[in-house]
Amino acid sequence: MKNVAKRFIADESGATAIEYGLVAAMMGIAVVTVFKAFGSSLSTAFGTIGTALNTQAGNIK
Repeated sequence: MKNVAKRFIADESGATAIEYGLVAAMMGIAVVTVFKAFGSSLSTAFGTIGTALNTQAGNIK
């Protein structure tokens, strides 16, 4: 029983998965924060780019 407890305490295989999960969560929070801070500017920029692409696509036909 003592050996089982020692192996369980020494086992770090799940630590990597937890660390990757925490990094992914932090990146998600950062992305949401950036989109909230620059949301209207990004929306305007993507709208302008979309309009320009549609105009150019119309000229190709």
